[in-house]
Amino acid sequence: MTTSAATTRTPTAPAGGPAVRAPWRDWLALGLLMFPVLLVAVDNTALTFALPAIARALEPTGVQLLWIVDAYPLVLAGLLVSMGSLGDRIGRRKLLIIGSIGFAALSAATAFAPSPAWLIAGRASLGFFGAMLMPSTLSLIRNIFPQPSRRRLAVAIWAAGFSGGAALGPIFGGWLVEQFWWGAVFLVAVPLMLPLLAFGPAFIPESKDPAPGRVDMPSILLSLLVMVPLVYGIKELATEGAGPAAIAGIAFGLAMGAVFVRRQLRLANPLLDMSLFRNRVFSMAITANVLALFSFNGFILFLAQHLQLLEGMSPSAAGIAMIPALVATVVAGLAVVPLVRRVRPGFVVAAGLAFSAAGYSMVSFGNHDGGPSLLLAALLVLALGVGTAETISNDLILGAAPPEKSGAAAAISETGYEVGALLGTAVLGSILTASYQHNLRLPDALAESASAGAIHNAGETLAGAMDVAAALPAPLADAVRQAAAAAFDSGVHVTAAIGLVLMAAAAVLAAVVLRKVPTAA
Repeated sequence: MTTSAATTRTPTAPAGGPAVRAPWRDWLALGLLMFPVLLVAVDNTALTFALPAIARALEPTGVQLLWIVDAYPLVLAGLLVSMGSLGDRIGRRKLLIIGSIGFAALSAATAFAPSPAWLIAGRASLGFFGAMLMPSTLSLIRNIFPQPSRRRLAVAIWAAGFSGGAALGPIFGGWLVEQFWWGAVFLVAVPLMLPLLAFGPAFIPESKDPAPGRVDMPSILLSLLVMVPLVYGIKELATEGAGPAAIAGIAFGLAMGAVFVRRQLRLANPLLDMSLFRNRVFSMAITANVLALFSFNGFILFLAQHLQLLEGMSPSAAGIAMIPALVATVVAGLAVVPLVRRVRPGFVVAAGLAFSAAGYSMVSFGNHDGGPSLLLAALLVLALGVGTAETISNDLILGAAPPEKSGAAAAISETGYEVGALLGTAVLGSILTASYQHNLRLPDALAESASAGAIHNAGETLAGAMDVAAALPAPLADAVRQAAAAAFDSGVHVTAAIGLVLMAAAAVLAAVVLRKVPTAA
């Protein structure tokens, strides 16, 4: 693989020779790139623990509280593709530095938000600058490490940082809120960005597309009109079911997607080069990425409810119980780097997806009455698969794209992360909810002891049933809890069976499509 002429490197060779960098500078650059990776990963999950404190301090309405959560991912998802392509045009390091300065400054301002409206605006602005960070880090790795073997290890470390940050987020966020105040969750971005801003310009080489063409503003607008309604619709589907808002958002996003694709195919210098998707390796690797995140987030959705509502764990205790699986994700991602020197990458990705299928099979065919051990063991197996598939699929995405298009490729990969996570929650969550509601058989005596509204809530969700049971006398409360647990358990079996079929089919597809990708050098 050759290095793009667009990649600027610090010359250390004699005049007239190829520009090279000392290896230690490359690894130091990677270390600096990990700060925004950790920040974004922690930020994605830490806010959950700050929401009760935010609700008490700022007294937002229910709608405002929803937008405090949703403003960031909606803006982030809408701008990932645009920012990835912009990095290819103006320089990926430049975009990363701009994003880091903006993210740190807006985090500090958001930490001291005096009102819900201020906090919502701050979260939306953080989504704008956050969209500059992750695609920039991954595309810079592609250009800092042109050699496949070193790039693969760098991508594994990048993925490990993202997984590790996601694992630390709930625990770290809870500690910050307990020790300080809710704003500390945002304020921590400032010290995390300082090493990158201080040393990044000196140690991270700039890279960009040597012939980028002009920026097409209508394409940027269209990309927003695709992703924002689509992501909003998927989130509505996950939380409210298949209502008008969910259907309209998804339908409008898909319609704008068709318009976006048609425009890109006609432009001489498109915002997103659609020819990337003609590469079967690239397209299959993106699909594997989406499905890996789909399986992981869908699994955590019902596991978190089981641990907290049926096992009685606190949110932080449930988060700690999941740490071994998240560590397994990191370990698997690093372990497969030397493996692909002997085994074809396509088979490694297929094996990772097969592990995910095995994790779902343990749930689908297992007995959940013996406590959380089976579900946690299944999560561990699934996490090994996700770490394996995600690391190699990311490397295949970067390797299949030309170096000058690495920003766009990284942005597509990041969009796959967002969409996969949302789909896992929305699709599997909707199936789980529908199955729970269909199979719930509440005791007849409940009608004499609870209001119609309480009975309705119990019939809607497991959390609603547990809240109702908490206000009932012991014999009836136990009956409600058992009925709700049985209905939820049946839904988990159905959901896991669907996850099993999807992951097994994806494993076979990956083995077939990626079978000719050679082993690593």
